[in-house]
Amino acid sequence: MTATPHFADGLVAIKSSYAAKETMDRLEFQARQRGLTVFARIDHAAGAAAVGMSLRPTEVLIFGHPRGGTPFMLCAQTVGIDLPLKVLVWEDGDGQVWLAYDDPAFLAQRHGVPDCPAVAGLSQALSGLAEAAVAS
Repeated sequence: MTATPHFADGLVAIKSSYAAKETMDRLEFQARQRGLTVFARIDHAAGAAAVGMSLRPTEVLIFGHPRGGTPFMLCAQTVGIDLPLKVLVWEDGDGQVWLAYDDPAFLAQRHGVPDCPAVAGLSQALSGLAEAAVAS
């Protein structure tokens, strides 16, 4: 029996039934389909291999759009440290693939603007993107 994984505060994590690379491919496709700018796709496992170390599949997608990020930064410019948005896809020690992102409400709390009106739209957009990436 595997224990329920513990994730960092403010992290929204959902299971994927796809392999890590396919999950990330699906996420990137969905982001581009929605008109988001993909700034980078970082393969941490490849980086580890380049220095002779081993890491299970672990990738980050960095993406965004000024229509979502700017209203959030108008509430608190310090939110810019957490933008553009990032999604992490990784395979855990049991072979389960996860997709995770920072909850915009958590970020708003962190930056002292818990009532920022931009949070609801960003939360809905991230949730929809993540669910579409892992949908069967």
